[in-house]
Amino acid sequence: MKIAIGSDHAAFGLKESVKQHLLDCGHQVEDMGTYSLERTDYPIYGERVAKAVTSGKVELGIAICGTGAGISMSANKVPGIRCVLASEPYTAVLSRQHNDANILAMGARVVGEGLAIMIVDQFLAAEYEGGRHALRVDQLARLDQNRDDKNTILS
Repeated sequence: MKIAIGSDHAAFGLKESVKQHLLDCGHQVEDMGTYSLERTDYPIYGERVAKAVTSGKVELGIAICGTGAGISMSANKVPGIRCVLASEPYTAVLSRQHNDANILAMGARVVGEGLAIMIVDQFLAAEYEGGRHALRVDQLARLDQNRDDKNTILS
């Protein structure tokens, strides 16, 4: 599978560990940065990962910052992205199965390396189930389409 990964400086070490794990598992990895511990801004990397996913350059993305919150918010600003912030495998799996999540966000200051790898493996192994969940995923897509409108999925 082809996967984009990105992080800010706070998560650089965890990004490198997860990237190596993905490579060891035979995945292709597009590293969207950052490439050092030099202070930088998480929205840059959330957007880069998200745009790699929406362009079709990669199948899924992984975005990591200190808590995972900021980078997940940035990724979710890109239309078509369904980024989940997960600090345990259960949320990662159900977000793929029920919400068709296409980016996993994590916090390097929240999860350790072993748990992060477990979360990543479970996220990548899970598949969208469609069926009864498709209505809600379609509603999310409509919210993306109506971002500049005053309309909502309720109107």
